Amino acid sequence: MLTTTPVLALPEPGKPYMVYTDASGIGLGCVLMQEGRVIAYASRQWQGSERNRPTHDLELGAVIFALKIWRSYLLGETVQVSINYHPGKANLVADALSRRRYDSAVERDVESLVGEISTLRLCAISQEPLGLEAVDQADLLSRIRVAQQSDQSLLDATRVTGSEYEVSANGTILVRGRVCVPKDVELRHQILGEAHASKFSIHPGATKMYHDLKRYYHWVGMKRDVADWVAKCNTCALVKAEHQVPGGLLQSLPIPEWKWDRITMDFVVGLPVSRTFDAIWVIVDRLTKSAHFLAIKKTDGAAVLARKFVREIVRLHGVPASIVSDRDPRFTSEFWRAFQAEMGTKVHLSTAYHPQTDGQSERTIQTLEDLLRMCVLDWGGHWADHLSLVEFAYNNSFQASIGMAPFEALYGRPCRTPLCWTQVGERSMYGATYVQETTEKVRVVRLNMKEAQDRQKSYADRRRRELEFQVGDRVYLKMAMLRGPNRSIAENKLSPRLWVRFQ
Repeated sequence: MLTTTPVLALPEPGKPYMVYTDASGIGLGCVLMQEGRVIAYASRQWQGSERNRPTHDLELGAVIFALKIWRSYLLGETVQVSINYHPGKANLVADALSRRRYDSAVERDVESLVGEISTLRLCAISQEPLGLEAVDQADLLSRIRVAQQSDQSLLDATRVTGSEYEVSANGTILVRGRVCVPKDVELRHQILGEAHASKFSIHPGATKMYHDLKRYYHWVGMKRDVADWVAKCNTCALVKAEHQVPGGLLQSLPIPEWKWDRITMDFVVGLPVSRTFDAIWVIVDRLTKSAHFLAIKKTDGAAVLARKFVREIVRLHGVPASIVSDRDPRFTSEFWRAFQAEMGTKVHLSTAYHPQTDGQSERTIQTLEDLLRMCVLDWGGHWADHLSLVEFAYNNSFQASIGMAPFEALYGRPCRTPLCWTQVGERSMYGATYVQETTEKVRVVRLNMKEAQDRQKSYADRRRRELEFQVGDRVYLKMAMLRGPNRSIAENKLSPRLWVRFQ
């Protein structure tokens, strides 16, 4: 309270000053006064060999120190030096300042200092005075000591000879130098919260938090409690990147019973305009892997696509039982749904933001784009002019998943090309023989597809983990998925990775 406004007074020029000094074996202290009012205080600790000086040198040093530090007040003033000895009881302020202790950091026991700091709870500085409740919350170590005295098992453990439990000088029960936290749920939660969500820790992971916490505290089951606390932290779930393998095992689509019974479809967009076309509609049979590549305009609506679907697909293969497609607006429109419902076809839309649902179309599109690039590079011209032969080359090429070419699975034999026309020759197939071989091809295709799916699943599941959800579980949604349809959600570098939980 020596530096608060009511104590210190402003100097008045022209009035005499009075300087009181004192020296001790620790340091010196001095007070500048004017007409009985305190103007300033000063004190300093003796350094090094200064402590070895005789008493009269120490007293003189205090006077010199006062004249130097307050020269802005005393310079130009008439100074009458009168050194009068006063006992400490009569020179209270200066005497108290001279005996004030200044412990340097090197003189303190570093280990004990770290131990003290580790038990303190740092509170935010506020201009408002701390109330009794804030003071009580800040004294975490005192709360631990009080709780320890209520835990009879801890008290009994300290009395066992040779036990690792010991009582420190301030009455705290320690285990190998660490504070032993009793079975107080509220107290442990306070420690966990401070170690995880304070500004001095900022949400560490379970491993980091456990190793940091166990240096100072001990209780049975700390590692499990830390892991549970971090796992339930909502902030960590919203912000932190996921470093474990993706969740969810590979789920293969069921193998169709017959050719062009179940199909998939998708669009290739972003192509340069060629013969007025700027997109390709890719339609693939899930059994034989045969495909049709239809040149379209990306502005074509559902009605135009419906007419083209009847002309190019239904005309050749009949009405499919089901269609797997992405969530393109044309496929989600009422017209397209009504059109397919009239034909008796079920429309299965892929999961939003999960293109792997229709992985067959995505893989076919990748091959199609490569074929088109090579055609344009080798022969030039418009890509639309090459699309028919690209479709033929794709359907007549070997497919590993079915063990043959799509045309062979579809027609019972590969189609003849100028290079290998002798492969078919003049051999003729009639009646039951042709039907039997075609049916056998379908059986072989389904077996090969089952082996391919099992092989793909075994490879994929090695890098994935199984997740199980129950009805009523709450889940998070990725922000990247929400920003697509909802532009009102702000996006910047520090935006949360996930959104609030949904049930």
